[in-house]
Amino acid sequence: MNISCNFDSGNIEVIDASNPQRMLLAMRHDLNSYHFQWFHFNVDGLTPGQRYGFSLTNAGESAYSNAWVGYNAVASYDQINWFRVSSCFENGALDFTIEPSRAQVWFAYFEPYSRARHDGLIEQAQSKAGAELFATGKSIEGRDIQLLRVSRNPNALRKIWIIAQQHPGEHMAEWFMEGLIERLQNRDDAELNALLQQADLYLVPNMNPDGAFRGHLRTNAAGKDLNRAWQAASASETPEVFFVQQQMRQIGVDLFLDIHGDEEIPHVFTAGCEGNPGYSQRLAQLEEEFRRRLVGIGAEFQTAFGYARDQPGQANITLACNAVGLEFDCLSFTIEMPFKDHDDRPNAVTGWNGQRSMQLGKDVLSVTAAMVGGLRD
Repeated sequence: MNISCNFDSGNIEVIDASNPQRMLLAMRHDLNSYHFQWFHFNVDGLTPGQRYGFSLTNAGESAYSNAWVGYNAVASYDQINWFRVSSCFENGALDFTIEPSRAQVWFAYFEPYSRARHDGLIEQAQSKAGAELFATGKSIEGRDIQLLRVSRNPNALRKIWIIAQQHPGEHMAEWFMEGLIERLQNRDDAELNALLQQADLYLVPNMNPDGAFRGHLRTNAAGKDLNRAWQAASASETPEVFFVQQQMRQIGVDLFLDIHGDEEIPHVFTAGCEGNPGYSQRLAQLEEEFRRRLVGIGAEFQTAFGYARDQPGQANITLACNAVGLEFDCLSFTIEMPFKDHDDRPNAVTGWNGQRSMQLGKDVLSVTAAMVGGLRD
């Protein structure tokens, strides 16, 4: 039997694998950071039908240790179809077992979105969805950060920005982007055609390619949390944010969506800009309309659970959502999806997964299409 993580987004350390009933493992820290929570590893040489147990011994020391309560790990035999395995958080360790049907299995914190699939998505966006590669930034380790533009009317006035995976372990964010780009391939979609008569779309499917490849939870290769860098981005330590901000200031922003995943809350929800200085009734009404429309079309979304609302003037403006909303006086949201499940519509087999993230991306386009005409007075 062999346990390995020497691949894209792999993360695990083997402490003691001598007892196949409870192999002791640990999650590695993000490079240059105290954060850790993401895991992704492969086990081969298994005997089908035999019971195997795994223990993530340092789960209680992770960045969001409360998140393990009610969480079930994901597993796959083919890296395509992922399913949940019953897991238990006790005495600071996350334990899960499996009686495999095959000799090889992969485990992960969430259904991974690989760099190879990302490269395919960029090609697909250009060849099938009519996107252009508008600009390309570089991460610290030299990986491309692609900015795609979808523009079908040279006279369109509105600029809509959607970015994903600032936090690299939040792989549901790029699944969301894949769903959005998949819908853009349908040239007979009346909602999208109406949207693209009024707006250009600017899409960054993966903001943090270094962190994603390295198996990080939260940070880039310099150990920086990109979603805390929007007031002090630098070309040396946070070039990912620096690049996107430069492009935004040249182009303008009328709507901004930052796509994320939340470790603890088993629901899909949004966080807005209510704590920003100068937050207006116009923005409050736009936020309420966005949430109401998303519920109204039957999307997997709810408004009862989420983060505590900021008090007036007390927003953390280092966050992308708040920084962009403040600078451009626009509707600006963080959209959060769960690592666990959307408890309003639970699925014991998959939990929240890539397919559900993709559908949410498609649904958000419907809401954007309905609201584009009213984004500015």
